[in-house]
Amino acid sequence: MLPYNFKLGAIYVDSIPCLYTLSYSDCLKKPNYNCPGSIIILLIYYFSNVIINKINFDIKKGTPQMISVKELRKNKKRYKDSLIRRGEEFDLENIIQMDSQIRAMKTSASDMRAQRNAASESIGEAKKSGKNASEKILKTRQLGDRLKELEIELDSFELNLEKKLLQIPNIPHESVPDGLTENDNVEIRKWGEKVRFDFKPKNHLELGDRLRLFDFKTAAKLSGSGFPLYTGKGSELERKLINSMLDFHVKEFKYNEVLPPVLMLKDSMITTGQLPKFQEDMYHTEIDNLFLAPTAEVPVTNIHRDDILEESDLPKYYVAYSPCFRRESGSYGKDTRGLLRVHQFNKVELVKFSKPESSYNELESLTSQAESVLKKLGLHYRVISLCAGDLSFSAAKCYDLEIWAPGEEKWLEVSSCSNFESFQARRGNIRYRKNRDKKVELLHTLNGSGVATPRLMVALLETYQKEDGSVVFPNDVAEFLDIDEIIY
Repeated sequence: MLPYNFKLGAIYVDSIPCLYTLSYSDCLKKPNYNCPGSIIILLIYYFSNVIINKINFDIKKGTPQMISVKELRKNKKRYKDSLIRRGEEFDLENIIQMDSQIRAMKTSASDMRAQRNAASESIGEAKKSGKNASEKILKTRQLGDRLKELEIELDSFELNLEKKLLQIPNIPHESVPDGLTENDNVEIRKWGEKVRFDFKPKNHLELGDRLRLFDFKTAAKLSGSGFPLYTGKGSELERKLINSMLDFHVKEFKYNEVLPPVLMLKDSMITTGQLPKFQEDMYHTEIDNLFLAPTAEVPVTNIHRDDILEESDLPKYYVAYSPCFRRESGSYGKDTRGLLRVHQFNKVELVKFSKPESSYNELESLTSQAESVLKKLGLHYRVISLCAGDLSFSAAKCYDLEIWAPGEEKWLEVSSCSNFESFQARRGNIRYRKNRDKKVELLHTLNGSGVATPRLMVALLETYQKEDGSVVFPNDVAEFLDIDEIIY
């Protein structure tokens, strides 16, 4: 006997890669032996006494949604108030009405299919008994035409609802500070002290020019503005920063290292929340319809898209290096000098998959792990809790790590550590099976930079510079980086 679930007169087989509903009677009359769905229908027919009305074959194991419409119906006010905290407003009532219409249309379509199937059987019986079935055939065709029209309308409604849901951001956690701009962010803690010089410190551009660490003029000739070309000791420092951080996270915190591709499918970008809202910020290959990853968060999170993990395998920790690509279309008026804001940069990314009840403990440890890199490098930094209005689209809560750059005389963000709760998991259909009752639920995803290199290099050069323009690292920092000094 083949395994199947009997529910409401239907058999649902979840793992067969067909995109349509197969008619039981049609498959018996005209079996397609190249279609696994037809074969299973025939097998069930010959080995089972169950009366079958329809068999559904879906290409995915579930139907992912952007937010839970069920929860939205139950807690409309909570969703509305949470989105207002973000400074966002959506017509949630319209979304609920659309969902109700879709559910009603699905019920009608299901009823019409049942009527059509019953009519088909009646026609067959009439023909066997020699009766005239022309009137029944006409009514069945008319019913089929109405069903097709309803299915087209249903597809249109579902597409419109999906578009609306994709635009709704995650709702902030209750512990997130209120506020709408970066001025409302809350400083949580600081580490270290601002370095003091007995000379006027140079900025990273002045140091880089003297030590020949990067060449922005040649880079512009190659790719346009916003793309750095590292040279000489600059290239070496960049490479050793990446290697040191990867090794550190693997050895100290038992992360599993992966090296992912950088060209992403649209579905991957939707899972993590870059699409559709931020498509203008993405680099896109028109012919292949692939996107350059803006962060390793995208490929690494999507490793488990459409997967069901076992509870015993959680939490899962991944660390990855990747080049990152961002158009930064909204950067007009911001400081874009040198390495402060670029279109291509390198980053070491930390990604976690967690049970819901432990995800906020994982956020705290994730933030601490990213901080530990800055401590190893001896850099003065602070931890900022972002207010609701400054959260990224997908985050429920986020801590930014900012380091002090004495030459620039400003704080520079080098890491954002975020808990997305089930937001990305719902979009990417990432679930886990509980040990006790075997129920399958959405897990929580988290990620943080561990860390991004451009501004890190800015702070390193400016913090450890000497009056003559050389850069000399303290012993502990030199040991971590495997590089002692950068001299002219």
